[in-house]
Amino acid sequence: MKIAIFPPNSLILADLVERRGHEPLVLQREIRKRVTTPEIDSPPLNMTEEDPIKGLKYAAIEVPSGVRGRMALLGPLIEEADAAIIMEDAPFGFGCVGCARTNELCMFNLRKKNIPVLELKYPTNREETKEVVNKINTFLDSLEEKNG
Repeated sequence: MKIAIFPPNSLILADLVERRGHEPLVLQREIRKRVTTPEIDSPPLNMTEEDPIKGLKYAAIEVPSGVRGRMALLGPLIEEADAAIIMEDAPFGFGCVGCARTNELCMFNLRKKNIPVLELKYPTNREETKEVVNKINTFLDSLEEKNG
């Protein structure tokens, strides 16, 4: 199954999902496509002029163009998702999108999509970390049972 993870660039969540045999829908793969595509002249920007326009599918015209540009990348990942894992209150180093409004919009869209969603608080100690990993593994195993 395709699992949306949030934050969408969390290598930790992506690794946990991949180890359980699922496909993590991560921002790094979308960015890689853009960096390795010859038609984009400015790899540090990784955006085309059309991206904010594509983002209109996910965010209104009144929304800042940065949010629309991010949603042009994240919106299709959300659409592909069969399930989602959302880590709330994660520190910036865990995988920050860099835009609070985009984060809110992504979580809203994941929650309203009518797919299985596991929402967790970022762990602050060793015991909580073990508990979070166990919850993620149990969630992913339950998806296999439903799907299998």
